[in-house]
Amino acid sequence: MRHRVSGRILGRSSGQRRALWRNLITQLVLHEQIETTEAKARSIRPAAEKLVTLAKHGLQKDAAGQVHARRLASTRLYGREAVSRLFDTIAPRYQARPGGYLRMVKIGRRLGDNAEMAILEFVSEEK
Repeated sequence: MRHRVSGRILGRSSGQRRALWRNLITQLVLHEQIETTEAKARSIRPAAEKLVTLAKHGLQKDAAGQVHARRLASTRLYGREAVSRLFDTIAPRYQARPGGYLRMVKIGRRLGDNAEMAILEFVSEEK
């Protein structure tokens, strides 16, 4: 029984799983849309939303708070380009939005192994 067991293992060790999450979130920030399996998309969605919230709160703080928020984000992303894109492009776009920055769209099954595929993308603020 899986009582009180949280998270998806995704067939990997814990180090590989953390690296996978970090890579997927970095690519999501850089390209604003990724196509992956539904299980991977469901597992990284909360972490990506928390990163956007961190960036939003970092924009509202003083200089030291902004630096601290950027350093926290850099521990969860690969590369300076991803961190700067998160803080300079993505976070200001969602400044007035209280949450729900990502959308997961199911696109069917993959031909090779019949895995459920999904597109994870940032929602647009055009309303």
